[in-house]
Amino acid sequence: MQYDVKDVKLAHDGALRIEWADQNMPVLKRVRTRFNKEKPLKGIRIGACLHVTTETASLMQTLKAGGAQVALCASNPLSTQDDVAASLVKHDKIPVFAIKGENHKTYYSHINAVLDTQPHFTMDDGADLVSTLHAERSELLAGVQGGTEETTTGIIRLRSMAADGVLQYPIIAVNDAQTKHFFDNRYGTGQSTMDGFIRATNRLIAGTNFVVCGYGWCGRGLAMRARGMGANVVVTEIDPLPALEAVMDGFTVMPIRQAARIGDFFCTLTGNINVIRKEHFRVMKDGAIVANSGHFNVELDLEGLKSESTSRRMIRPFVEEFVLKNGRRINVLGDGRLINLAAAEGHPSSVMDMSFANQALSIEYMVKLQKPLTKDVYPVPEQIDKQIAREKLAAMGIAIDKLTAEQKKYLVSWEMGT
Repeated sequence: MQYDVKDVKLAHDGALRIEWADQNMPVLKRVRTRFNKEKPLKGIRIGACLHVTTETASLMQTLKAGGAQVALCASNPLSTQDDVAASLVKHDKIPVFAIKGENHKTYYSHINAVLDTQPHFTMDDGADLVSTLHAERSELLAGVQGGTEETTTGIIRLRSMAADGVLQYPIIAVNDAQTKHFFDNRYGTGQSTMDGFIRATNRLIAGTNFVVCGYGWCGRGLAMRARGMGANVVVTEIDPLPALEAVMDGFTVMPIRQAARIGDFFCTLTGNINVIRKEHFRVMKDGAIVANSGHFNVELDLEGLKSESTSRRMIRPFVEEFVLKNGRRINVLGDGRLINLAAAEGHPSSVMDMSFANQALSIEYMVKLQKPLTKDVYPVPEQIDKQIAREKLAAMGIAIDKLTAEQKKYLVSWEMGT
């Protein structure tokens, strides 16, 4: 079995951490139990490009339990947990190609190593696997039946490919499932991003000006957590609807050019490029702390920051200090990569439980389809979304009401009025 991890000797520690995470992933555990009996993925090869974390390990174990042959690489150079990668190789015999801090060349060599397994299905977190497959390994496309994508950034890329007519197989947008973005994006990103800030800086949040760039589900979650820790939260937006929602939620809303002058902490969560640019860095306070929690580090104009700087140094782990020409210091966390995985451990397992159950069940759904989907991006089927919500509630010991026969009739009738 081929693999490329930092050190297989880390496997023992990784196995313990995987076990700890799995204890709080009851929905995925139920899926795994059924998969182990039914083997719905028997003979299927899955190529996965995901953050190599404890929760991802539970997903890989679930897919393998279903009979699939799985190969895994990292979806971000800084998101790999090396002990987890080692455990998957040693204890689960799953080919993993991921090393925390890998360079650009190694990152793409790992993606190609996964593609070398000639997957029938892809499982992506940012669409790098899909884009590499289409751009460089197109000879493999004929054997690919479908895939899933878990991030907002990836869905944007894939919908663009579909609109341009270049997407060569169907993709299910796991990111858009309600049991994904309502919980993973909001509660998972909110907590884990704040965790990354605190681990990297050990700074007090209370009483500071915390600037959240983007008020999508991830931005909502971070704004909520920052306010809960006592920060004065400022939101920047380009869309009038979420901007209005942020105002109604009690946050201050202003353009980034204004927020740049008053912020102590900054975090981008937009999925777009150059959200904070050199003209913004130039007017920031001395000692401002800047990070990104979007999938790619392009949200921060780091080249622009470098051009405005006279020196730079690593002042503590995951904190790089840039000294500007005006003498002010700007601290960038985690090389501008998603801070919740660069400096912390990513989302809590209880929210990833639902996200990864969506992944597993969406792949099963595509495998079982009698008629293949056309080459487009599709939502997670509603029955899967609701099944996951029901199972999560059941695992939490929570019961809900059911419609009576009379209520069902009322909801589909037009005759019954006031």
